[in-house]
Formats: sequence, C-alpha cells, structure tokens
Amino acid sequence: MLVPRMLAPALTVKTLDHGEFDLASETSSLMSLVCFYRGLHCPACASYLKDLERMTLSFAERGVSTIAISSDGEERARQMAEKIGAAHLRVGYGLPLSVARLWGLYISASRGKTSIGIEEPALFSEPGVFLIKPDQTLYWLSVQSMPFARPNFTEMVQALDFVIKNDYPARGEYAGDV
Repeated sequence: MLVPRMLAPALTVKTLDHGEFDLASETSSLMSLVCFYRGLHCPACASYLKDLERMTLSFAERGVSTIAISSDGEERARQMAEKIGAAHLRVGYGLPLSVARLWGLYISASRGKTSIGIEEPALFSEPGVFLIKPDQTLYWLSVQSMPFARPNFTEMVQALDFVIKNDYPARGEYAGDV
C-alpha cells in the first residue's frame, strides 16, 4: 500500500507534445501533480481534465508541474487532449496496467460503449491523483474505484497555499502496528 513520505513508484510514459515524462527527472520546485485518468471513453474524465487544464497555470505559479496520464494509446490520448483544449497540461499515454497497479490504481474491465458512444478498452485503470515531492516521496494521494466525486483542483491550489505558508508535512504516513 502506498503511503505519504514513501518513495513513489517509477513512472515513465510518452507524452503527446513534450517528449518522455520520467517522474525521476521532474524538476518542479515544489511538487509534481500526476493525474491518472480512465481514458477517452470517460465523459467524467474529460470534464475533470478540462478543470485541470484551467488550473495548470495556478499550480505552476506555486511550483507544481502537472501531467494527466492514461493507458490509452497515442491516438485516443490526442483526441482527449483536443477535447479538453490542452494548451498547458501535459498528456501522457500508454501507461502499462502493471505500473498502474504499482501506483495502487484500481483496474476495470470493459462494459462496452459508454454514454458518449465510445468503446471502453478491454482493461483500463480508474482515477488517481498524486502530489510527489522533488525527492520522489509521495506527499498526497487519492485513489478511486469510480469515475466520479474526485478531488477538486481549485481546493487543492488553495490547500497548497496553506502547505507552502506553514511548511505543512505529508500526513497519513504511519504504517506501523495499530
């Protein structure tokens, strides 16, 4: 089980327009925000990623880099990037499901076409949002088994202001006996 303050699993994926993303090489001054999304077939993901695109500059102002990643191939990832108007948000693709599982993401099997008429992949990961410090330790994580009711990016930016002002540590780190 992943817990805050532990080293994040390795993460390397191709991006649409920014070369290869390798978490170990990220140079954000405060943190990296990694948003795993279900894929092009998910209308909730499109809405969520539009919000992340809108907030990406606010995250950057606070020293937080952003990327959205799915197991979709390049063509479907490009369609999603166009759908959300990704001008600032990096979009990664081709996430191996074995890596998704290392990140604690839930895996779902296809149920056919979604409400927007797009076929689900045979298998795909469910959403997760992570903040990772430059030393590669997890600061904050949220993993979900469903596509809806995800963390709010506006609230996350506001929380980061508190974190920065108060040098607030990662919480939820205790993994000993209870």
